Amino acid sequence: MSQPDPDEKIDATFRNGSLTAAGIILGFSLNFISVWVSNPNDWSRIDIPPMLFLTVGIAVQVKVFADLLARDSLFAVKYDRSRRLFLIGLGIVAAGIGVALVNDILGLGRMRMLG
Repeated sequence: MSQPDPDEKIDATFRNGSLTAAGIILGFSLNFISVWVSNPNDWSRIDIPPMLFLTVGIAVQVKVFADLLARDSLFAVKYDRSRRLFLIGLGIVAAGIGVALVNDILGLGRMRMLG
């Protein structure tokens, strides 16, 4: 596989679609953490790992969203880097949700996700 041309640009319309998708997914992530944090149940230490995953994953998604808003994100190299980082952030958020669900299913935490 050859190295991409550093001056190669992507179409702004393509970038805008990716920006929209990233914004929607970021909105879902922020909504999930907002609902989970506003749960009136008490917190315990077992709730810390999923919260850390969620916080780090959302921080990565916000950084990528800001990167995609920059003018130089039309360069293919920067766009590809942002896309990879966004998928990493999405994976971290998914891992946090997975850990929280496992904690809930096993009855380890007080912050119930499943009711």
